[in-house]
Amino acid sequence: MNEHAYSVSTVVDLRLLEVDIDTMFVMSATGLIERENDPDRSSGPRVFFTGCPFGNLTRVRYDLDDDVTMRILEVAAKEPPWRDPDAMPACAEKIVELLSDGQPADVSTALIYQLPNGLRNEHPGAIVRGDSEEGRQMLARLAERGMPDYMQTAGFKGVGDFWEPWCVALDGNEIAAMAFAARLGVSGAEIGVYTFPNYRGRGLAAAVTAAWSSMPSLNQHVLFYSTHKSNRSSRRVTARLALRLIGTSFRIG
Repeated sequence: MNEHAYSVSTVVDLRLLEVDIDTMFVMSATGLIERENDPDRSSGPRVFFTGCPFGNLTRVRYDLDDDVTMRILEVAAKEPPWRDPDAMPACAEKIVELLSDGQPADVSTALIYQLPNGLRNEHPGAIVRGDSEEGRQMLARLAERGMPDYMQTAGFKGVGDFWEPWCVALDGNEIAAMAFAARLGVSGAEIGVYTFPNYRGRGLAAAVTAAWSSMPSLNQHVLFYSTHKSNRSSRRVTARLALRLIGTSFRIG
């Protein structure tokens, strides 16, 4: 992937990245990261940096030393716009040094795509939406009987792990793949997608992604699809659905 991937971008993409930040994190009144905007109330990264050919955005966590925060923001402000998703910004290494506390820094990168509302994707599998009567009955059965072993192994321990709004793809009576709101903000929503191991390679991730983008409760939200650069299966979904890359990010835990 290279600069050509941004050929249809506009300066609006920088504003979209701002919406994505506000979707992913709970921010303080002074613009600091308080935590992840997820039902689990996860701790946010110490530093989040995102950019596109039209500029970069940097956010830091509330509990960093004030002097370290100032120096990080100064270093980040000097970084040219992030044009090449395959090249890490030079400021990343400098920021890691500023955060150094004798422990290895956990740095992860992601590609950020805009997910259009109301996508269509033809697939023979049955889709069940959480806002349907069938979806409500499905959750009631799972609450009564417990989650199947294969779902618990994947980390879905109970019906509380169906983060609304959600939809699933079925194989017979079994849930084969699911899409849910990994982050849900006032004006944006970021999708989470999971295909269970026995059902991978069948196009189900693209099917539930498209179905999720068409849910009425998301009509007034800007939708985002983010994936780690190394996640080939997830990137195949973006290619299958022709999603547009709007930016790249790195976070330091």
